[in-house]
Amino acid sequence: MPSSDTTQETVPRAPLDRGNLLKFLIPSVIGVSLFLIPFQVGDTINIGMGLMADGLKALLDGALPAIATVVLCLSVVLTAWVKISRPAFAAEGVFKDMFDVGPVWFGMRILGAAFALMTFFQFGPEFVTASFTGGVMLNDLAPVLLTFFFFAAILLPFLVDFGFMEFIGSLVRKPFRVIFRLPGRSAIDATASWMGSGTVGVLITTQQYEKGYYNRREAAVIATNFSIVSIAFSLLITSFVDLNHMFVQFYFTVVVSGLIAAIIVPRLPPLSRKPDTYYEPVGCQLREKRTDDMGVFRYSLTMAVKRAENAPGPRELLRNALFNVADIFLALLPLVMAIGTVALILAEFTPLFTWLSYPMVPVLELLRIPEAEAAAPATLVGFADMFLPAVLATNIESELTRFVIACLSLTQLIYMSEIGALILKSKIPLKLWELLVIFLLRTAITLPIIAFMAHTFFF
Repeated sequence: MPSSDTTQETVPRAPLDRGNLLKFLIPSVIGVSLFLIPFQVGDTINIGMGLMADGLKALLDGALPAIATVVLCLSVVLTAWVKISRPAFAAEGVFKDMFDVGPVWFGMRILGAAFALMTFFQFGPEFVTASFTGGVMLNDLAPVLLTFFFFAAILLPFLVDFGFMEFIGSLVRKPFRVIFRLPGRSAIDATASWMGSGTVGVLITTQQYEKGYYNRREAAVIATNFSIVSIAFSLLITSFVDLNHMFVQFYFTVVVSGLIAAIIVPRLPPLSRKPDTYYEPVGCQLREKRTDDMGVFRYSLTMAVKRAENAPGPRELLRNALFNVADIFLALLPLVMAIGTVALILAEFTPLFTWLSYPMVPVLELLRIPEAEAAAPATLVGFADMFLPAVLATNIESELTRFVIACLSLTQLIYMSEIGALILKSKIPLKLWELLVIFLLRTAITLPIIAFMAHTFFF
């Protein structure tokens, strides 16, 4: 497979077809409006798709934990039936990928359903059913994932299937290749994460990899370095740790340290050792070759219109959307429930993260961070869940320390209760130990930067 983001193709300078131009513009404007344009709703910042998800969440209200429990149990039942009965419809294709899984993944689905049943009906050990372990996953996270992914799976084609990624990717191809060693279209992943959710960024990356637009190394790098948390969640974190008055300084620090990490981490193992080969069933699908007499904008528009010309029709879009929703609900949600609950149990009911954080105490003291001993567990517990560092930070008096912990929690990116589980479930070639190494690398790189900026500019 080719190792770069281009393959040789001549792009003729010819008038753009008006119909295909509109086929690019109209869906792309809809996609950008839904995913990439933030607006204020009351005291919060949201995007169109997020507002739709919130509306569905409000409509279903308290029924979502029950719906999630039913979905998790249905996943186990269907998987068991497919593995035992071997029906013809699951012999190949998407249904085989969805239900004919290995014993480890089947075990995860059983565990996720068991945790949901115990939490919903409040039976079994307290460390599973507690409001801050199983309760967080079933009552807080699962409803968000159900509503958010329902609309994301249906509406994402407007952003990725009608030429907008080709347009932006061609415009910023050179700087992204030089700075990040990535194709320009990865800018869309970062922007969708920034405005909407890190999970949307991973979902885009997964689909682009499986369609042959990212190679293995690029998909792994983008998923672990560009799936940044949203502005809305950042506002939630600053509010939780009582730093609303410093949000501009806070987010500026997150952006600077996150960009530096995105430059450095992909050049280190394990990401640097990922091969530049493409997903075998489809191969490389990028066709980018700019002619000498064509300007960047004209070339980008030409590539976008060509992509729109070959975009799937309404029936195929609907079919793909339904399959994506089913795959997320029946395959991803059980994994998130299982891994997230176990991670929260380890964080809340065992001293594991406290023990692991002992080496961080002298590091924090060297960086002149007050209350280093209290802050140390918060520097590592984010691997379990993105919200846990903020929870631990609320007990710390030093505003500087709370600032550093809050910034660090957003730059670490690998959260097993959500992003990590989504990556492991996908076909992106990353293992659990690799995610842990990337998490530690990002921590080691961003922590000194955050501490330096906090001491130098803000405190």
